[in-house]
Amino acid sequence: MKRKIITTADGSKTIYLPEWEEHYHSKHGAIQEAYHVFIKHGLKHFYHSIRPSKVSILEIGFGTGLNAIITLIESEKIDLKVEYHGIEAYPIEKHEIAALNYTEELSAMDHQEPFLKMHEVSWEQLKDITSNFSLIKRNQFFLDINDKEQHHLIYFDAFGARVQPELWTETIFQKMYEALKPRGVLVTYAAKGSVRRAMQAVGFAVERLPGPPGKREMLRATKTGAQHSETPKK
Repeated sequence: MKRKIITTADGSKTIYLPEWEEHYHSKHGAIQEAYHVFIKHGLKHFYHSIRPSKVSILEIGFGTGLNAIITLIESEKIDLKVEYHGIEAYPIEKHEIAALNYTEELSAMDHQEPFLKMHEVSWEQLKDITSNFSLIKRNQFFLDINDKEQHHLIYFDAFGARVQPELWTETIFQKMYEALKPRGVLVTYAAKGSVRRAMQAVGFAVERLPGPPGKREMLRATKTGAQHSETPKK
Protein backbone atom coordinates (compact mmCIF):
# COMPACT_ATOMS: atom_id res chain seq x y z
CA MET A 1 0.00 0.00 0.00
CA LYS A 2 1.32 3.45 -0.93
CA ARG A 3 2.51 5.62 1.97
CA LYS A 4 3.13 9.36 1.94
CA ILE A 5 4.94 11.56 4.48
CA ILE A 6 2.88 14.62 5.47
CA THR A 7 3.25 17.46 7.97
CA THR A 8 0.60 17.67 10.70
CA ALA A 9 -0.79 20.84 12.29
CA ASP A 10 1.85 21.03 15.04
CA GLY A 11 4.74 20.75 12.55
CA SER A 12 5.52 17.09 13.21
CA LYS A 13 5.48 14.52 10.41
CA THR A 14 3.34 11.44 10.03
CA ILE A 15 2.53 8.86 7.37
CA TYR A 16 -0.63 9.04 5.28
CA LEU A 17 -2.24 6.11 3.44
CA PRO A 18 -4.13 7.60 0.47
CA GLU A 19 -5.91 4.34 -0.38
CA TRP A 20 -7.52 4.24 3.07
CA GLU A 21 -7.55 8.00 3.71
CA GLU A 22 -5.94 7.11 7.05
CA HIS A 23 -3.06 8.65 9.01
CA TYR A 24 -0.59 6.98 11.37
CA HIS A 25 -1.10 9.91 13.75
CA SER A 26 -3.58 12.75 13.99
CA LYS A 27 -3.38 15.32 11.18
CA HIS A 28 -4.22 17.87 13.89
CA GLY A 29 -0.81 17.25 15.47
CA ALA A 30 1.09 13.98 15.73
CA ILE A 31 3.20 14.97 18.73
CA GLN A 32 0.29 16.69 20.49
CA GLU A 33 -1.86 13.57 20.12
CA ALA A 34 0.91 11.27 21.40
CA TYR A 35 1.51 13.39 24.49
CA HIS A 36 -2.17 13.82 25.30
CA VAL A 37 -3.32 10.22 24.83
CA PHE A 38 -0.34 8.05 25.65
CA ILE A 39 1.78 10.16 28.00
CA LYS A 40 -0.66 12.36 29.96
CA HIS A 41 -3.51 9.86 30.24
CA GLY A 42 -1.36 6.73 29.99
CA LEU A 43 2.21 6.79 31.29
CA LYS A 44 1.89 9.71 33.73
CA HIS A 45 -1.51 8.57 34.98
CA PHE A 46 -0.21 5.08 35.70
CA TYR A 47 3.04 6.34 37.24
CA HIS A 48 1.31 8.74 39.63
CA SER A 49 -1.27 6.08 40.57
CA ILE A 50 1.13 3.20 41.24
CA ARG A 51 4.60 4.80 41.61
CA PRO A 52 6.45 1.87 40.01
CA SER A 53 10.22 1.79 39.49
CA LYS A 54 9.84 -0.17 36.25
CA VAL A 55 7.02 -0.62 33.73
CA SER A 56 6.36 -2.94 30.84
CA ILE A 57 4.53 -1.24 27.96
CA LEU A 58 2.84 -2.96 25.02
CA GLU A 59 2.26 -0.76 21.98
CA ILE A 60 -0.31 -1.90 19.44
CA GLY A 61 1.08 -0.32 16.29
CA PHE A 62 4.78 0.62 16.68
CA GLY A 63 4.69 2.42 13.31
CA THR A 64 6.93 5.48 13.21
CA GLY A 65 8.29 5.01 16.74
CA LEU A 66 6.84 8.36 17.88
CA ASN A 67 5.15 6.99 21.00
CA ALA A 68 8.28 5.04 21.88
CA ILE A 69 10.71 7.97 21.66
CA ILE A 70 8.40 10.27 23.63
CA THR A 71 8.04 7.57 26.29
CA LEU A 72 11.83 7.26 26.47
CA ILE A 73 12.21 11.03 26.90
CA GLU A 74 9.49 11.31 29.54
CA SER A 75 10.60 8.23 31.50
CA GLU A 76 14.07 9.75 31.88
CA LYS A 77 12.54 12.75 33.65
CA ILE A 78 11.10 10.54 36.40
CA ASP A 79 13.90 7.93 36.44
CA LEU A 80 11.54 5.16 35.36
CA LYS A 81 12.87 2.00 33.75
CA VAL A 82 10.85 0.88 30.73
CA GLU A 83 10.61 -2.42 28.87
CA TYR A 84 8.80 -1.56 25.65
CA HIS A 85 7.12 -4.11 23.36
CA GLY A 86 6.25 -2.65 19.95
CA ILE A 87 3.93 -4.74 17.78
CA GLU A 88 4.09 -4.00 14.05
CA ALA A 89 3.04 -6.20 11.13
CA TYR A 90 4.23 -3.80 8.40
CA PRO A 91 7.46 -1.95 9.37
CA ILE A 92 8.17 1.38 7.72
CA GLU A 93 11.11 1.88 5.35
CA LYS A 94 14.49 3.56 5.94
CA HIS A 95 13.67 6.55 3.73
CA GLU A 96 10.46 7.09 5.70
CA ILE A 97 12.34 7.00 9.01
CA ALA A 98 14.82 9.55 7.66
CA ALA A 99 11.96 11.93 6.81
CA LEU A 100 10.54 12.00 10.35
CA ASN A 101 11.34 15.10 12.40
CA TYR A 102 10.26 14.12 15.90
CA THR A 103 13.41 14.88 17.89
CA GLU A 104 13.76 18.22 16.10
CA GLU A 105 10.16 19.22 16.87
CA LEU A 106 10.57 18.00 20.46
CA SER A 107 13.74 20.11 20.87
CA ALA A 108 15.44 16.84 21.75
CA MET A 109 18.10 16.38 19.09
CA ASP A 110 20.24 14.61 21.70
CA HIS A 111 17.69 11.77 21.39
CA GLN A 112 18.05 11.38 17.62
CA GLU A 113 20.56 8.57 18.05
CA PRO A 114 18.28 6.55 20.37
CA PHE A 115 15.39 7.18 17.96
CA LEU A 116 17.35 5.81 15.02
CA LYS A 117 18.57 2.91 17.13
CA MET A 118 14.96 1.94 17.84
CA HIS A 119 14.43 1.44 14.13
CA GLU A 120 17.79 -0.22 13.49
CA VAL A 121 17.82 -2.91 16.20
CA SER A 122 16.90 -6.47 15.28
CA TRP A 123 13.32 -7.67 15.50
CA GLU A 124 12.18 -10.25 18.07
CA GLN A 125 15.10 -9.48 20.42
CA LEU A 126 15.04 -7.35 23.57
CA LYS A 127 17.66 -4.61 23.11
CA ASP A 128 18.86 -1.80 25.36
CA ILE A 129 18.27 1.58 23.71
CA THR A 130 19.53 3.47 26.78
CA SER A 131 20.42 2.37 30.30
CA ASN A 132 16.77 2.87 31.36
CA PHE A 133 14.89 1.90 28.20
CA SER A 134 14.83 -1.50 26.51
CA LEU A 135 12.86 -2.37 23.38
CA ILE A 136 11.64 -5.48 21.66
CA LYS A 137 10.02 -4.96 18.28
CA ARG A 138 7.69 -7.81 17.38
CA ASN A 139 6.76 -8.37 13.72
CA GLN A 140 3.34 -9.77 14.53
CA PHE A 141 -0.35 -9.47 13.72
CA PHE A 142 -2.45 -8.24 16.63
CA LEU A 143 -4.63 -11.36 16.59
CA ASP A 144 -1.51 -13.45 17.29
CA ILE A 145 -0.72 -11.70 20.60
CA ASN A 146 -0.92 -14.13 23.51
CA ASP A 147 0.85 -12.25 26.34
CA LYS A 148 -0.46 -13.16 29.81
CA GLU A 149 -0.40 -10.64 32.69
CA GLN A 150 2.87 -9.27 31.36
CA HIS A 151 2.33 -5.53 30.92
CA HIS A 152 1.42 -2.57 33.09
CA LEU A 153 0.34 -0.31 30.25
CA ILE A 154 -0.98 -0.70 26.70
CA TYR A 155 -0.82 2.01 24.06
CA PHE A 156 -3.59 0.96 21.70
CA ASP A 157 -2.69 2.89 18.54
CA ALA A 158 -4.11 0.70 15.79
CA PHE A 159 -5.62 2.11 12.61
CA GLY A 160 -9.18 3.30 13.12
CA ALA A 161 -12.28 1.15 13.15
CA ARG A 162 -13.46 2.75 9.90
CA VAL A 163 -10.70 0.97 7.96
CA GLN A 164 -9.87 -1.99 10.23
CA PRO A 165 -12.95 -2.79 12.34
CA GLU A 166 -11.56 -6.25 13.17
CA LEU A 167 -8.94 -4.61 15.41
CA TRP A 168 -11.57 -3.05 17.69
CA THR A 169 -13.56 -6.11 18.73
CA GLU A 170 -14.16 -8.07 21.93
CA THR A 171 -11.72 -10.69 20.62
CA ILE A 172 -8.89 -8.16 20.47
CA PHE A 173 -9.75 -6.49 23.78
CA GLN A 174 -9.92 -9.88 25.49
CA LYS A 175 -6.31 -10.36 24.43
CA MET A 176 -5.46 -6.89 25.76
CA TYR A 177 -7.18 -7.63 29.07
CA GLU A 178 -5.26 -10.88 29.45
CA ALA A 179 -1.97 -9.17 28.53
CA LEU A 180 -2.26 -6.67 31.38
CA LYS A 181 -1.25 -7.17 34.96
CA PRO A 182 -3.91 -6.42 37.62
CA ARG A 183 -4.55 -2.63 37.78
CA GLY A 184 -2.99 -2.34 34.33
CA VAL A 185 -4.19 0.43 32.01
CA LEU A 186 -4.99 0.66 28.28
CA VAL A 187 -5.26 4.04 26.54
CA THR A 188 -6.41 4.84 23.03
CA TYR A 189 -7.36 7.83 20.94
CA ALA A 190 -10.64 6.11 19.99
CA ALA A 191 -13.97 6.99 21.60
CA LYS A 192 -16.64 5.14 19.61
CA GLY A 193 -19.45 3.63 21.65
CA SER A 194 -18.92 0.21 20.06
CA VAL A 195 -15.26 0.27 21.15
CA ARG A 196 -16.18 1.26 24.71
CA ARG A 197 -18.78 -1.52 24.89
CA ALA A 198 -16.29 -4.12 23.58
CA MET A 199 -13.84 -3.10 26.32
CA GLN A 200 -16.52 -3.29 29.01
CA ALA A 201 -17.71 -6.69 27.77
CA VAL A 202 -14.33 -8.30 28.53
CA GLY A 203 -14.06 -6.77 32.02
CA PHE A 204 -12.44 -3.35 31.66
CA ALA A 205 -13.59 -0.33 33.67
CA VAL A 206 -13.74 2.40 31.04
CA GLU A 207 -13.37 6.17 31.32
CA ARG A 208 -14.27 8.70 28.67
CA LEU A 209 -11.73 11.53 28.80
CA PRO A 210 -11.24 14.77 26.85
CA GLY A 211 -9.56 13.98 23.54
CA PRO A 212 -6.50 15.49 21.85
CA PRO A 213 -6.81 18.35 19.33
CA GLY A 214 -9.38 17.41 16.70
CA LYS A 215 -11.17 14.82 18.87
CA ARG A 216 -13.83 15.40 21.51
CA GLU A 217 -13.10 12.29 23.58
CA MET A 218 -10.71 9.35 24.08
CA LEU A 219 -10.88 6.19 26.18
CA ARG A 220 -8.90 4.80 29.10
CA ALA A 221 -9.57 1.26 30.33
CA THR A 222 -8.36 -0.28 33.60
CA LYS A 223 -8.12 -3.97 34.45
CA THR A 224 -10.14 -4.22 37.65
CA GLY A 225 -12.02 -7.46 37.13
CA ALA A 226 -15.37 -5.65 37.20
CA GLN A 227 -17.76 -6.51 34.39
CA HIS A 228 -19.73 -3.90 32.41
CA SER A 229 -18.58 -0.94 34.50
CA GLU A 230 -17.93 2.62 33.48
CA THR A 231 -16.63 5.58 35.40
CA PRO A 232 -19.15 8.40 34.97
CA LYS A 233 -18.17 11.12 32.57
CA LYS A 234 -17.08 14.29 34.33
